[in-house]
Amino acid sequence: METTPEAPLEKTSRHRYNMFQNSFWMIRRAAKFRPVVLWQIVFLTLCTVGTNLLSLYLPPVIVEKVSSAAPLSELFLTIALFTLGLMLTAGFRDYLDANTLFPRVDIRGDIIEDIRHKTHATSYPNTSDKRFTGLYDLFTEAIGSNSGAAEGIWNTLRGLFENLLCFALYLTVLSRLNLLLILIVSLTAVISYLATHAADTWREKHKEEEENAWRGLWWALRLPTERAYAKDLLIFGMRPFAEGFFRKKLGDIQTFSRKAEQKRLLSASARLILELIRNGAAYAYLIALTLRGELTVAEFLLYFAAVGGFTTWLVGILDGFGTLHRQSISLSRIREYLDFPEVFRFEEGEKLSPAADGKYEIALRHVSYRYPGADHDTIHDLNLTLHPGEKIAVVGLNGAGKTTLIRLICGLTDPAEGTVFLNGEDIRKYNRNDYYSLITAVFQDIWAISYPVKNIVAQSMVESEIDLPKVKKTLRMAGLWEKVETLPHGLDTTIGREVEEDGVELSGGELQRLLLARALYKDAPIIILDEPTAALDPIAESDIYQKYNAFTAGRTSVYISHRLASTRFCDRILYMEDGVIAEEGSHDELMKKGGKYAKLFDVQSQYYNE
Repeated sequence: METTPEAPLEKTSRHRYNMFQNSFWMIRRAAKFRPVVLWQIVFLTLCTVGTNLLSLYLPPVIVEKVSSAAPLSELFLTIALFTLGLMLTAGFRDYLDANTLFPRVDIRGDIIEDIRHKTHATSYPNTSDKRFTGLYDLFTEAIGSNSGAAEGIWNTLRGLFENLLCFALYLTVLSRLNLLLILIVSLTAVISYLATHAADTWREKHKEEEENAWRGLWWALRLPTERAYAKDLLIFGMRPFAEGFFRKKLGDIQTFSRKAEQKRLLSASARLILELIRNGAAYAYLIALTLRGELTVAEFLLYFAAVGGFTTWLVGILDGFGTLHRQSISLSRIREYLDFPEVFRFEEGEKLSPAADGKYEIALRHVSYRYPGADHDTIHDLNLTLHPGEKIAVVGLNGAGKTTLIRLICGLTDPAEGTVFLNGEDIRKYNRNDYYSLITAVFQDIWAISYPVKNIVAQSMVESEIDLPKVKKTLRMAGLWEKVETLPHGLDTTIGREVEEDGVELSGGELQRLLLARALYKDAPIIILDEPTAALDPIAESDIYQKYNAFTAGRTSVYISHRLASTRFCDRILYMEDGVIAEEGSHDELMKKGGKYAKLFDVQSQYYNE
């Protein structure tokens, strides 16, 4: 049964996967496909920890050597050993850092490939489900750059591991100090983080407001340069309106910026005050211990540096978890998208074996379909059989249910009630891709991907798989070959300029003929044409349909057309109204009947004759 789309996914909605589940999902992917990423994080963490410990102990050790009047050679050896250690750890860390990019990009690429497969192979009803499409809109930034969640999470996890390990080590160093001092340092660090987080959160919550203001400002700046708008600006005297709009958006940005700066200033002031409290308390306590002889100068340097580092690691942990939480939201959306349930069966469905005689009968029994949110059925209790080799025309006014009927026949959607049968078997039990292989179609919303002509017709990017004589034949049948011969590179000419700058734009009618050629090239036993000639004039349309009458012989064909005169060659014409077949028969039979089909035909015939 077809699922019913629900309300669009809100940015604040709860997600199926939490921060830890998403982190382990990424770790498992890395362990399976790119384990080097995890090893890099381990070694980078160890190098960072080693560098920080050496930096922490270097000054107090040197001071201790100087204070104890150690031999100069011992002092130099100590400095040399610490320096060598710092060089090795820092150098190895920089080397690893320089080689982390590509394995991480590979993992992001694997995720993008999974998304691409889900997007291209998903059940057709999912493409209009706002939950499904809403997820895609919300997670795209996670996969669009190196800093997105799908790749940036590795830096976040590495930072968390480094901060946690260094925090534990520094806490060990400070453990012999007064517990109250450690609590003061921890508390000021947490409050400082919360102050910064509050300012960042405010901006994040009002991000849409800021983006709308900037979008409006750039639109207002660009407005006079757009030819379509420039005429209205002059003719209707819209300059005051455009300038007023610009000033309003500029004012919105200034107001927003002032509020954001006030939040940032308050946050910075709070951090400064807390830092003074923390450092003042640490200085006072450590100086007191030193003056009482309980600490040496070297120990004073060690503990004071440890206090500052302890704060850094604690704030780093809080920041890391905050960043990981935000990245987890994007990763959760990706996982929800990839795990989105399929309406149809694909690989898990039953394999559809070709019919022994090559003939296929499609039957709709008591089929009804209602679009989500609609108050009545678009198709209601409809019964129809498409016999092998039969040519059927489906006609009727807009909203009669013609296109919905075609989608049901094509298997792009399943009925809410009733069943679609193929040679007596419910199509829902089959691998839906096997069913699609039996059908070729041209739909009313025409478009072509920006490929060369031959690739579009053959629907293949593998040159060895393209049957060039067949491509030329179908282009001739569709009435487009003469046009193709005039193109700069013939069959190798790219259609559209989305990819190639020297691509060629076809007219609406030419594009329809190109897609007709593609439909003919597939050479499937069932042909569906849903308003395929809407961009053609009546004479050209009639010519195309007469050609179809010849080259679709032996195949089941279904045609939808608003021009009734173009489909008189069909074996059977179905006149649809309010989701049901109101009249049925050949053209001559329906004209003799004198019903709604005949009246509509008479109205149209006043505008053009055969």
